[in-house]
Amino acid sequence: MPNNLIKVAVVYGGRSSEHSVSCVSAGAIMSHIDQEKYEVIPVGITQDGQWTVGETDPSKLVKHDRTLPSVELTRRISLSVEPGTKGQLRFDDGSLYATADVIFPVLHGRYGEDGTIQGMFELSGIPFVGPGVLSSAGGMDKEYTKKLMAAEGLPVGREVILRGRTELTDAEQQLLGLPVFVKPARGGSSIGISRVTQWEGLPAAVALAFEHDGKVIVEAEVVGSEVECGVLQHPDGTLVASYPAQLRGTADSDEGFYGFDTKYLDDVVTADIPAALPPAQLELVQSLAIETFKAMNCDGLARVDFFITDKGPVLNEINTMPGFTPISMYPQMFAASGIAYPDLLDTLIQRALVRVR
Repeated sequence: MPNNLIKVAVVYGGRSSEHSVSCVSAGAIMSHIDQEKYEVIPVGITQDGQWTVGETDPSKLVKHDRTLPSVELTRRISLSVEPGTKGQLRFDDGSLYATADVIFPVLHGRYGEDGTIQGMFELSGIPFVGPGVLSSAGGMDKEYTKKLMAAEGLPVGREVILRGRTELTDAEQQLLGLPVFVKPARGGSSIGISRVTQWEGLPAAVALAFEHDGKVIVEAEVVGSEVECGVLQHPDGTLVASYPAQLRGTADSDEGFYGFDTKYLDDVVTADIPAALPPAQLELVQSLAIETFKAMNCDGLARVDFFITDKGPVLNEINTMPGFTPISMYPQMFAASGIAYPDLLDTLIQRALVRVR
């Protein structure tokens, strides 16, 4: 009996500090994908970058208490980068593991969400979910995200970039004021981020951020509630914005902000979906999210994060492959907007299959 299912290679793990989050996202995707329409080919990437046959049981890619999963090498595989054999995944001995019709790169952070692996997919000619090289790279690098958004006239906060230096000048300190947030410029999931309330604490915060990236961004704190909005692109190119989500409890954790533990390990943050904002402001956030998606030349999906200040929304960042864990905002926002998780995945895969790159 012929297998007419569309073969989707779900690629997860990777070399970034968000390796474990990627695993949990992949487990959720494999659990919710329509198995009457799609056949999943699980592909793991270990923390040192080896491609391997992935976990066929999604339940093993879940968080247990405060422990997060990781990819273990079972049998090495590699993806063809030649258009003539696009989608082929082969073992070291040359035998075929599987041939994918489309790739769903559930990869967060560097080497997965920053345009590098997207370039590999584009070189091979294989369809894949999500934005391409330029928008992935620009969205991952907070410096260039802000430059691109500011060039479009979108509201962004103040920041200073540290390259090859670890201190701020007096003028830069006056520009930013206190508190500031110190971040790896190309990081995610709030890893390596510190909130600094006294300048004496800046060196340690900068040193921590440099452990994760060779470029550091120091941002002025923006006072306002944290609101996120998802953007989804349908196969015909139509863009829709989700109901925005307003986060509550982000300052109630030991970290004091929406850090890694607060996002994935603690149980202190809740969300109002839709956000508790006046209708006009909700519509403004949705409009700005779509404008940001277009400004970054995204495709398929993105999550855009804002601070709602007394002067209006200020853009914080864009995520070109947002989390898909059971508690992640992106699937939750679209579920609240009337698009169930399986339908969300179906839309993203179908968009990937028809997009001309």
